[in-house]
Amino acid sequence: MDCLFCKIIEGAIPAQKVYDDDDVLAFLDINPVAPEHILVIPKKHIAKMSELQEEDAPLMGKVMHVAAKVAEERGMAESGYRMVINNGRDGLQTVFHIHVHVLGKRKMSWPPG
Repeated sequence: MDCLFCKIIEGAIPAQKVYDDDDVLAFLDINPVAPEHILVIPKKHIAKMSELQEEDAPLMGKVMHVAAKVAEERGMAESGYRMVINNGRDGLQTVFHIHVHVLGKRKMSWPPG
């Protein structure tokens, strides 16, 4: 499999990790679009949200919990932050391994895209 995020999980590609356990990895985005931009991913390869299975629900719950925890630990909770999941090409997904963008430390705008 030629998945960028799987290679990061395996350690073949370096990343600036901010959280790591048996199921979930969080690391700084190398092309941030906000002063704080973290990617939170499940270690299980799931290409996109539309491919989730019912048995993946606990894992995705953990991914979201870790995203919120990392946002708090990095000082984004009080002023607020945005979590984004892109799904598919029209949804602007560029890496086909589910990931949550945690964006903060600036005022967000609406609509986003």
